[in-house]
Amino acid sequence: MPTSPGRLSPPSAITVESPARLHLGFIDPNASLGRSFGSVGLAIDAHSTCLTVRHAPAAAHHGRIDGRIDGGIDGAASVAQRERIEQHLAALHAAFGAGPALDIELHHTPRAHTGLGSGTQLALALGTAFARVRGLDASSADIARVLSRGLRSGIGIHGFDHGGLIVDGGRAAGTLLPPLIARQDFPEAWRVLLIDDTSREGLHGDDEKRGLASLAPFPAYLAAHLSHLVLMRILPAVAERDFAPFADALCDLQQTIGEYFAPVQGGVFASPAVACAIEAVAAEQKAGIGQTSWGPVGFAFVESAQDAERALAAARRVAPGASLNYTIAAARNRGATWRAAAPGQRGADAA
Repeated sequence: MPTSPGRLSPPSAITVESPARLHLGFIDPNASLGRSFGSVGLAIDAHSTCLTVRHAPAAAHHGRIDGRIDGGIDGAASVAQRERIEQHLAALHAAFGAGPALDIELHHTPRAHTGLGSGTQLALALGTAFARVRGLDASSADIARVLSRGLRSGIGIHGFDHGGLIVDGGRAAGTLLPPLIARQDFPEAWRVLLIDDTSREGLHGDDEKRGLASLAPFPAYLAAHLSHLVLMRILPAVAERDFAPFADALCDLQQTIGEYFAPVQGGVFASPAVACAIEAVAAEQKAGIGQTSWGPVGFAFVESAQDAERALAAARRVAPGASLNYTIAAARNRGATWRAAAPGQRGADAA
């Protein structure tokens, strides 16, 4: 793993902003045709992760990580998120060696366990900022390996680097991270309505592992069908900016993979309220509908900003519950960004 300092002196504070992603579906969840998983996903311009890492003042060593003094963590949304950051810092210190104490400031992150890839984006943003303020030459793949990301899907890692529509090649024996096999700019005019049921969380951790282990083998003919959908329908439709075949193929992919995961998550959608709202959109206009990862966030792709407003109105009419949050987003055709931040000025560096 490269760890040599860069030629230029590293900045003392770095702000990193990384995109959320939609996981649009697995292609072969349990290697019925040879490689496991394989993912399709899209980086979006909403629900990003933004944080700043800076050298801590010498007199402001607030906590300890694995027996060594480190700086403080401000802005964590929960105790669990703070603990996750502490664990990541411990792993980064172990992999890259001791260095100056660091302060971490979170400006904003998506709600955890909703299908937006918040865990991977937090890890990669933190690791990237850590490496840059330390003057280390570490790639996103290096950081992902240190922090145990990309064990099934590579969408979050490749989306962090490149943005846009991503297809990864899944895992085979000896594969460390799912390889990037296709990346396309997504049409700027197309929009996606996101609906989050804030009363729920998607499967994660040990529950996710048990859920995956409980599923029946994925039929080879369905893996072949999904492969065809991705290669011959979704990717060409995006390349040609042809919305209707994209929407039809995405609905087909989502229905197929959703039915496979339904025994674990309680249906094709994890949230009945989200399902009701998303299906109302599809009843009124052409839309590519589904759920990102384990949800509960559902999505409806539409062809324009005007169509997105119509979709939002339709969803709200049938599912006005207080637990539902709505966002209209576009694709993000670039990866994470970073910039030097002012040292010692907390709260002033959010992107």
